[in-house]
Amino acid sequence: MTQLHPSEQTHKLGRKRDHSRDPEILDAALEILAETGYDGMTIDMVAARAKAGKATLYRRWQSKGELVIDAVACMKKGDVDYSQLPDTGTLRGDLVAMIKPHSIEDGEKKLQIMAGLTSMLSRAPELADAANAAIVEPRASVNRLFMRRAIERGEISPDCDVETLSLISPSMAAYRVLILRKPVDREFLISLIDGVLLPAVGLGRQTVAKG
Repeated sequence: MTQLHPSEQTHKLGRKRDHSRDPEILDAALEILAETGYDGMTIDMVAARAKAGKATLYRRWQSKGELVIDAVACMKKGDVDYSQLPDTGTLRGDLVAMIKPHSIEDGEKKLQIMAGLTSMLSRAPELADAANAAIVEPRASVNRLFMRRAIERGEISPDCDVETLSLISPSMAAYRVLILRKPVDREFLISLIDGVLLPAVGLGRQTVAKG
């Protein structure tokens, strides 16, 4: 496996800082990453977008790789609030209730950021771990919760492979955005729920109105 250049060696995730400009700088880094990809991104671009001095960034992050890992890791701060998740009484109802304009937009932005990271993922395992934790795992964890609820109320079989099935929607959404370069819209997500996920858990293809 190709190793990062020494200047790109990253520190341990989760370090604590107390810099008031960090959120703006990290947001700017994510925006540039989504627009240009890792290879096209520069510290100068991030500094200009965040209206911060280049020296300020280098005092906090010794390399571009270090900055990107922190930025991706901080995306987790916007994770789903489990206390606010829908509980409609059916698996389909719960899944459909999660399809909201804001969540679609946020999910697509995260996938664009992942696309920007593509060139680095194989060279930096810690970056791949951070990307998975921030982009894939939040939605997969919600799917697991919904399916476990469905098992508890007897709606689907306890023999369902929850771990694998929870990854269907985030994986197919990623493929649609990154490979097919098509948007992840409500129609696509409904077709995924009714045509793929529900049949996979044994509920059969749904024919109810798409709303």
